[in-house]
Amino acid sequence: MEELYSRNHFYITSKEQKELRDTRLLFGGAGLGSNIAECALRFGFEKITVIDGDTVELSNLNRQNYQRSDIGRYKAEALAERLLKINPDADIRYHCEYIIEDNINRLVDNCDIAINALDFRDEIPLKFDERCRSMNVPILHPYNFGWGGLLMIVSPESLPLSSLMRDSAHKGFEIEMAEYVSGYSQFWNMPENEWLHPIVERYSKGNGINVIPQLSVGSWIVSAMCVEAMFRIITGRPVKQCPKFYLTSMDKTSIL
Repeated sequence: MEELYSRNHFYITSKEQKELRDTRLLFGGAGLGSNIAECALRFGFEKITVIDGDTVELSNLNRQNYQRSDIGRYKAEALAERLLKINPDADIRYHCEYIIEDNINRLVDNCDIAINALDFRDEIPLKFDERCRSMNVPILHPYNFGWGGLLMIVSPESLPLSSLMRDSAHKGFEIEMAEYVSGYSQFWNMPENEWLHPIVERYSKGNGINVIPQLSVGSWIVSAMCVEAMFRIITGRPVKQCPKFYLTSMDKTSIL
């Protein structure tokens, strides 16, 4: 195993590498979670549990970590198989079922860090957070914003994600997050985030679009952000917590 992580050594100590290996990650959702899970595994996290009842579709392949032969398969199973091909000694577990109220206490358990990559179609993502907070587990909320990635971290001590919600249906919460970040950036005069404003305006106008467009760029950017955040959390380094956030992208203002 020392050879597997030999290129990490300038950045990560042997003690930290062991801490990574012993940290238990729980993924709620294997869409965007599929990219984050592979990035985490290659970094050195070896205890990963994935929960998702969805199956792979062709439209997933532009941004999620699957291939054509996976179409029709359960995402959680296909992802677990891929991760074990990278590191067959890793402890990879999966559940091919959606998280619902009846199983949340059973499925969301035994973890040190949780990644909430669930779709906001109902209250379940918030109940996922509540369950994790009750176990004193920090939760990462990643978002693919096309050219960039957004990460918000919820901890037992921070504000809950629900504090940022308006009265609108949770179905549109991803765009609410984009509007929140865009408004925050404009208020605090953060020109590096100007690329997000026209995207929010364009999507808010609708034009018949009922799903949020996403690029592979955003998936991998936010995956890297999540892995660094998890590294900081387990090694006791400070991280921004909700309602503060991380937003990363090259400046795309000139081409929008």
